[in-house]
Amino acid sequence: MERFISDSPEETVEIGKKIASYLKAGDCVLYTGEMGTGKTHLTKGIAEYFGSTDDVTSPTFALVNEYEGDVPIFHFDLFRINTLDDLYAIGFFDYLDRGGIMCIEWSENIPELASYLDGRCGVNITKTGDNSRVIEYIPQEELC
Repeated sequence: MERFISDSPEETVEIGKKIASYLKAGDCVLYTGEMGTGKTHLTKGIAEYFGSTDDVTSPTFALVNEYEGDVPIFHFDLFRINTLDDLYAIGFFDYLDRGGIMCIEWSENIPELASYLDGRCGVNITKTGDNSRVIEYIPQEELC
């Protein structure tokens, strides 16, 4: 596990770039953290690292946003998704074969999801102040 401290949204984006340096096409990033902790800012850093100039926004209502770059980024928000059937209905599993990196918010809503994902890592975000965060990167070999 690697631990980072962020004191601003800009620092969170930079931490996202650092985490992106560990990733490759086909990987899945499983975020955990309360609403408003900076998951979208981390995704912005990952997308920028891979050459995207797209506007990175939360996929809360769209469920998935796609960002084009050297490696495509698929940013999912599963807050309103509760079952594997729901994932099939939104086409989630189709993205596994598209050669991109999947950044997945609220994956803990579907505990069995992790068993379907290769190349997964975890990112835990804990709010420690108004603008401060502890961000923990957990590589696949350290995930339970």
